[in-house]
Amino acid sequence: MEASRTMLDRAYINPSKEEDRTKIPPNTFWNIEEAKKNNIYFYLKEIKAVKPHGRVIVEGLGEMIMLGGYSYLGLKEHPKIHEATKQALDEYGAGTDGSRFLAGTFSLHNALEKTIARFKSTEDCITFTSGYLANVSTISTLLRRNDIVFCDKMNHASIIDGCLFSRAHLMRYPYGDLEMLEKYLKKITARVRKLVVVDAVYSMEGTIADLPGIKALCQKYDAYLMVDEAHSVGVLGERGTGIEEYFNMPKDTIDIKMGTLSKAIPSTGGYVAGNSEIINFLKHEARGFLYSGAPSSTAIAAAMAAFQVIEEEPSRIQELNQKAGYFRTRLKEEGFNVGEGQTPIVPIIIGEFTATSLLAKYCQDNGIFIHAIHPPVVTEGSSRLRASITYSNTVEDLDYCVETIKTGARKFGIL
Repeated sequence: MEASRTMLDRAYINPSKEEDRTKIPPNTFWNIEEAKKNNIYFYLKEIKAVKPHGRVIVEGLGEMIMLGGYSYLGLKEHPKIHEATKQALDEYGAGTDGSRFLAGTFSLHNALEKTIARFKSTEDCITFTSGYLANVSTISTLLRRNDIVFCDKMNHASIIDGCLFSRAHLMRYPYGDLEMLEKYLKKITARVRKLVVVDAVYSMEGTIADLPGIKALCQKYDAYLMVDEAHSVGVLGERGTGIEEYFNMPKDTIDIKMGTLSKAIPSTGGYVAGNSEIINFLKHEARGFLYSGAPSSTAIAAAMAAFQVIEEEPSRIQELNQKAGYFRTRLKEEGFNVGEGQTPIVPIIIGEFTATSLLAKYCQDNGIFIHAIHPPVVTEGSSRLRASITYSNTVEDLDYCVETIKTGARKFGIL
């Protein structure tokens, strides 16, 4: 184990301390070639086909149970969505004629934005070509120099990048620490824009943000609230509308509601929903909207059909959460640390880099598509496997995954 530990640590910690500052590109933060050499690199794998029941065909590995994706509601195979994309292709063709602002706005784009606004109970909505672009564009456009943005340290990278690009003063507080958030808010006495940004569901923990507590602080200190609902739409609430429904809070609790079209919604893109003044401002000022080509007709049609399916088939949400709860409970019973989450994201926290990497490799060799997550994505000493349960996973496959993870954990001295 000690020999393998040394090899794996070389893959994690880039051995080049003194970097050649004249070289392009600079060194990566981890030694990719060393990871490949030691057969623990499982990223950018080629998926050759998507099969029923949450399975995929992976180049060189064959059929695998997918625990590494985000198709929470299993809608990729839904016939209504397939039909909508085919019809859009026939009517609008494969591409667009430019940015939305100039020649790229189809009636489908406007229809999707109205659908999302209705689904999220807001006045209006704007769509972007990716969730990353939605966050970066919105935060960097709404805030100016000398404004203040408060950001949870576990927020997604797109939120952090948007805060940095905005040139506002960034105040990051520890994960879920509302006492520290209040201390920061209390310090600000100047009349400036204040924006609190959080993930509804933390993607590495599977935990749900304390929306009631955060909203109370925003009201107390006169701050706006933006929530990234990438992992909550289609997951939280009986109807899958997200975190406001989950906490049974008013539909205008969140000022700026961001979400993706690439997780529970099986398409590509991102959106921001809010009042008409904010959305109109973004459509005329957000660089990611003005200077990006419009999303394709097929992507928009798939997204719009998916929102309709979520409203028509709420039983998918209940079954998804039942399966996630079952998987989490089984892992707990076997002695694993799965954190405090209540969502389909189930972290299996191992702690040490080497043991986590070896367990991930064992799972992959035994037909489970799952990734090891290491610092700096998570905090030091909390390396983990991160499982994402979907509606498509069968109970039998989830049982197999638990048994395989348990066997591998015993093999490497984790359990």
